[in-house]
Amino acid sequence: MEQQSREISRLKEGEPIVELAFLPHDIVKVDGKILIAAPAEHVWKALTDYDNLHNTLPKVIASRVVERKENEVTLDQTGKTGIFFFEKTVYFRLRLREELLKKVIFEQVEGDFSVYRGEWILESSDSLEGTILSYHAEIRPLFFAPPILVSFVQWQDMPGILKAHKKTAEATACEKSSKAK
Repeated sequence: MEQQSREISRLKEGEPIVELAFLPHDIVKVDGKILIAAPAEHVWKALTDYDNLHNTLPKVIASRVVERKENEVTLDQTGKTGIFFFEKTVYFRLRLREELLKKVIFEQVEGDFSVYRGEWILESSDSLEGTILSYHAEIRPLFFAPPILVSFVQWQDMPGILKAHKKTAEATACEKSSKAK
């Protein structure tokens, strides 16, 4: 209960929360969340504007929809990963399944990871105003990178990604409310 109230406190302050765990077979589990002062529609728009993610998210070099069939999307992304002077360009093709205004489930079907799967979840809360955006993933690169390094990179990068989605969604919500006046 105390941990939950600390988490709520941190979320209210706009702080991203990131937790990491080591799974068998050198897989790193990443969980992150942030409170966004915007309705789910605006968070969804920020999250699923796939062709523009390279303009809004740090370390994303390119992002484009290859194919869309109803709620299933094939997405190509290129990004940078690493720390200090050890930076590497990575590529992945993701299969996404969207559940409108609720979640995006993703899994790599081709690319530089042996495991890259997870989901983005949008939730509301009785105790918090806005939308909670959560991220859950399991990651293991094909290239040599010890799990401790992979976890450090995720711990370093995930807050920026969460904050970028927050910034985009809140700006869109603010823009819309300004136009309504």
